[in-house]
Amino acid sequence: MHLHRAQAERQRVRRRDRRGRGLRGPLAPPEIPIARTRAQVFDDLVLDAVERLERVWARELANVEFLVEDVPQVPPGVTADDGIPFSRLESARAGQARIIVYRRPVEIRTKDPEEMALLVYDTVVEEVANLLGLEPETVDPET
Repeated sequence: MHLHRAQAERQRVRRRDRRGRGLRGPLAPPEIPIARTRAQVFDDLVLDAVERLERVWARELANVEFLVEDVPQVPPGVTADDGIPFSRLESARAGQARIIVYRRPVEIRTKDPEEMALLVYDTVVEEVANLLGLEPETVDPET
């Protein structure tokens, strides 16, 4: 009988806080994130830039893969004075290509979210222009 009462006591514990209010509900619905990481925000900026360009260049960008990496692979002996790239274009056979945007160099170079969004967009436009053999102003006249 004593064992049964101890189990009942454990089940009642923590159903109410010390002021008798009970458990509080979640701060936000589970499908809505409370906070987004810097990496998630950056991924969204790249996705927005790509979607904006695909409105005009959908056929040309159909076989292009866009990726985000934290930092570029820098060969030994290269320093920050030599310049750290914001992105890289990798062309492959059969019309496949990859455009990689590097998050940390862009974040370090910008001061606020608006400036970062502009730099990400300009970087994606520049790599798409390189891929298509065009000037960035031709890819997006607003740049």
